[in-house]
Amino acid sequence: MAAHDLVIRGGTVVDGTGAPARTADVAIRDGIITEVGSVDGTGRHEIDADGALVTPGFVDIHTHYDGQATWDEQLTPSCWHGVTTVVMGNCGVGFAPVATDRHDWLIGLMEGVEDIPGAALSAGIKWNWETFPEFLDALEERRHVMDLGTQVPHGAVRGYVMGDRGARNEPATAEDIEAMAAIVKEGIQAGALGFSTSRTLAHRAIDGEPVPGTFAAEDELFGIGRVLGELGTGVFELAPAGALGEDLAAPEVEMDWMRRLAAAIKRPVTFALSQNNADPQGWKRLLDLSAEAAAEGVAVRPQVHGRTVSLLLGFQTFHPLAFTRAWSQAGLGFLPWTEQVARLQADPDLAARIVADAAALKDDPIVMGFMNPSRIYLLGDPPVYEPGVERSATALAAARGISEWELLLELFLGDGGRELLNAPVLNYTDGNLDAVGEMLQHPTSAFGLGDGGAHAGQTCDASTTTFLLTHWARDRRHGRLSVEEAVHKMTQATATLYGLGDRGVLAPGYVGDANVIDHGALQLRRPELVADLPGNASRLIQRADGYLATVKRGEPTFVNGEDTGARPGALLRGAR
Repeated sequence: MAAHDLVIRGGTVVDGTGAPARTADVAIRDGIITEVGSVDGTGRHEIDADGALVTPGFVDIHTHYDGQATWDEQLTPSCWHGVTTVVMGNCGVGFAPVATDRHDWLIGLMEGVEDIPGAALSAGIKWNWETFPEFLDALEERRHVMDLGTQVPHGAVRGYVMGDRGARNEPATAEDIEAMAAIVKEGIQAGALGFSTSRTLAHRAIDGEPVPGTFAAEDELFGIGRVLGELGTGVFELAPAGALGEDLAAPEVEMDWMRRLAAAIKRPVTFALSQNNADPQGWKRLLDLSAEAAAEGVAVRPQVHGRTVSLLLGFQTFHPLAFTRAWSQAGLGFLPWTEQVARLQADPDLAARIVADAAALKDDPIVMGFMNPSRIYLLGDPPVYEPGVERSATALAAARGISEWELLLELFLGDGGRELLNAPVLNYTDGNLDAVGEMLQHPTSAFGLGDGGAHAGQTCDASTTTFLLTHWARDRRHGRLSVEEAVHKMTQATATLYGLGDRGVLAPGYVGDANVIDHGALQLRRPELVADLPGNASRLIQRADGYLATVKRGEPTFVNGEDTGARPGALLRGAR
């Protein structure tokens, strides 16, 4: 009889703690790591990891699989990028608690904030719950390839307690706050990992209304936050005011109350932090304030991304040329993207009219604010997420002696219209990722903001775990992270922030989650549009090459990128 369920043999073990890599075997039995070193006994299954990295399974703390988890056992695309544990319910949006007449409202809230097609959510969610504990019960009935935990979302709670008053962001009364706190307490006691809210004006429901809680006063925030302190568990997560540079005075005001709240409840407060174009150095001040808080024993943890926060432009998504008069007059917006490509390839006169009309776009604030050719970069395949200025549309056009708009149309038509261009919205003010590198390596920061499951038609950042290991820990010429640092950032560090102390480390007694990775061959593929959501709704996905195996509780869930059919994942109820 085999001594172990699984033995991963002879790999370069990067154990998640930041300790130097070493050659070792990893043995797992009954879902728990039993040995790391020279393992003598045989395994019922064995993986030859000679020449490969062996890491803990990645713990992604910022996802939006709240709806998808009710129909998708794999939780794609995160499962293709080494993730074995996800935390959802971020940014104050989710699907519980919910009154029976508020289903469509919550769908509109999620669609507006996180760009998840409402049609897919309507078709996919079965709504066999009302309360938050009932939502957890519904999740627990399904099996997944990975573990999932969730948080109680402010928007849903506010709508449940206050109805239309909550949806319209009217001030909460003392009775409202007491009722909301009770629901959050019930959710935490049932197994939620924390509470989340959003205060940025960039987060709006599909009807344009700011997400409920955007303007919540301190008595509401502290009244709910105290529940975490009373229970001695849970994280307070938020997208803060001013996160996208929409209010330059807001970030330090937000930091003041976040710091006081974290000190009062003695629980971590984690907030989204990026570099924005309106205040390109503001992130440094917030890191300094986080360090000051840490020195006082107060956990205010900036949550940072690993690359640009971008719009991916092309025929599969959207692009600036669709804003021209010629495009509209030709009715191209009513055609599938493949037919748009065919029409333009067959009608050079139409293409020329679109390019000519595009000259007027320089006066369009939306186009120039988010799709300025000087800040649009060729993505390529494999994709490049830190391009030099020579890859901008403006630079490429100048080198060719043609207009930026002619160049853009040519690029968009590349590879049968599958080409995508990268238009960074955040984290690329200086034309490089130096700011991201500093944020990633700051001692108070937490790696996150990949938004798995969200922004279906805009971008695909659930792959940032892979990017951390390729770009930051292998390919970048300067300011790199070591492999050990990169793995620690997305394993032990993220797990412990959310109280998941039983995972994120390859050592005896920890959950048997692991990745076996050909680091030299690890490579992202170009994102692509697929219509695989309920109701045939579309989304961008991104896969990778180089993951030899992903293991959950000792069971390989993916081998060479292919689903094995194993579903050892479970709902996480509470910290451990």
